Amino acid sequence: MDYVKPNELVTAMIDAGESKVHLSTRDTLIRAFMGAAMLTLGAAFAVTVATQTGNPLLGAVLFPVGFILLYLFGYDLLTGVFTLAPLAFLDKRPGVTVKAVLRNWGLVFVGNFGGAFMVAVFMTIYFTYGWSQDPSEVGQAIGHIGEGRTVGYAEHGAGGMLTLFIRGVMCNWMVSTGVVAAMASRSVIGKVVGMWMPIMLFFYMGFEHSIVNMFLFPAGLLMGGEFTIMDYLVWNEIPTVVGNLVGGLTFVGLMLYTTHYRTKPKRNAGLVAPTPVPDVDDEKLVGAGR
Repeated sequence: MDYVKPNELVTAMIDAGESKVHLSTRDTLIRAFMGAAMLTLGAAFAVTVATQTGNPLLGAVLFPVGFILLYLFGYDLLTGVFTLAPLAFLDKRPGVTVKAVLRNWGLVFVGNFGGAFMVAVFMTIYFTYGWSQDPSEVGQAIGHIGEGRTVGYAEHGAGGMLTLFIRGVMCNWMVSTGVVAAMASRSVIGKVVGMWMPIMLFFYMGFEHSIVNMFLFPAGLLMGGEFTIMDYLVWNEIPTVVGNLVGGLTFVGLMLYTTHYRTKPKRNAGLVAPTPVPDVDDEKLVGAGR
């Protein structure tokens, strides 16, 4: 059957988290670098479509292309390992310690930033003809995104910071839901459909994704966006990372783990085993007149 039932799904999530924690430094960095590069190319594509057509919904519909490709190729995002790696720790898998989980998160963050920044530089060259002219319409739009989602939050003070954090929470709630929904299917088309819906939702709603922002904001700075590196770090990236961690782990990983994995032994313990029927010799049955 193509559908993976929830209790089997959570086991697969734990296995995936354990595998990622034990992955070598080289492979972790490569997969993180390429994961962010694929995702942010999808983001550049979506912003281009939305800007040129004037239809943000169309851009959101097409944005999941990058996410789907990176998932199918087995690449990694910080948002995904935020959700999966802690489950392997909770399940007490061998060698999965707090230090090992933090190491995995740190390596994935570095790899993701490298891949996203590379795409930011490439797209800046693309939108400015190698810095020989002012940014194109799309380049200007990326710069304005950076302004609105840094100093735009700062203008609202504590309320802006709270909004930024909540958008980060809701983002990885949806992104991690997409990751897990893909694992709930054994077919490529099932995985694609499972990922597409929540990823489209997060992008259209303007939720804050730490890896997408690793592309949008450096690209905006390179193309003359009116905000600073500190604006980006304090009023976006750092609170977004924290929100992404809370959203993915709390509303996806722990919820599924608690209700479909931790309770499994309790359900089984409450079942009464059927009374075995003793084997009876056929000749005795005949002799008894049965």
